[in-house]
Amino acid sequence: MNSPISHNSGMRSLVCAIAAGPLLAAAQPAPATAATPVMVAGYDFNGRAGALLDDSGHGHPMRLIATRGGTVRAVVQGSGQAMQFPARCRSGSCPTAVLQSPHSADLNPGRRPLAYGATVRLARSQTSAGQNVLQKGYSATGSQYKLQIDGKEGRPSCVLVGVTKRAIKQVRSTITVADGAWHAVRCRRVGATFRVLVDGVVRGLMRVPAGLSVVNRDPLSIGGKGAYRDNDQFHGAVDDVYVSIG
Repeated sequence: MNSPISHNSGMRSLVCAIAAGPLLAAAQPAPATAATPVMVAGYDFNGRAGALLDDSGHGHPMRLIATRGGTVRAVVQGSGQAMQFPARCRSGSCPTAVLQSPHSADLNPGRRPLAYGATVRLARSQTSAGQNVLQKGYSATGSQYKLQIDGKEGRPSCVLVGVTKRAIKQVRSTITVADGAWHAVRCRRVGATFRVLVDGVVRGLMRVPAGLSVVNRDPLSIGGKGAYRDNDQFHGAVDDVYVSIG
C-alpha cells in the first residue's frame, strides 16, 4: 500500500511550489520590444526665427526656394500658424515656392519603419493633376518617399520608390481632402504594409516589398519638387509636417 500524504506535507509542497513560481518566471528572458519611432524632422511653423526651424531637435531647418516672385506666408491655424503656398496659376510664368532642407543621412529610412505626413488645407478650386506636399528623393533618378494630392478630386496619396527596383508604389486615399477644411494626412510603412490615413482613419492600404529601401542624397522638400516650372506646386496651406523613422 502506498503511504498516505499527510495534510501538513501537502501544504508544504504547495507553499514550495508557490514560492518557486516567481523565481522560475523571473529567470525567463524578457519579451522583445519594438523600436520606438524617432521624429527626425518636424515643422509646426510657430517659431520666431522665420518660423522654419526643425522642431524635432535634429537640426533640419527649412529655407525658401522660389522663382517669379513666389513666396509662402503665415496663416492662422488653431492657436498657431501654418504656411500658405502660391495659389494655382494658369499662365506660362507662374510663381513657385518650395521649402527645402539639405540632404542628411538621418532622413533616409532604408528598410526601417517610416511615418510622414502633414496637416493640409486645400480648396477644390485649387486642385490640379498633382501637387507634392512632402518628399525626399525623385522617382526618376533614385529612391523616394512622398505625400501628394492628386487630380481634380484632390485625393491624397503616399508614394515609395526603392533603391534597386524603382517601381512606384502608390497607395491612394478613397476620400478627398480638397474641401477647404484642415485634414491630417499620414503615410505609414511598416515592413510590407503601406497605408495612408486621413484624420486618423486608414483610407488606403497596399503591400510593398519588405526589402524596399529608401536611401538618397536629395533634400527634404515641402510644397513641391523644387523651384522650377512644372514642379508639382502645392497650392494650399500646410502645418505640422513631420518625418519619423523606426
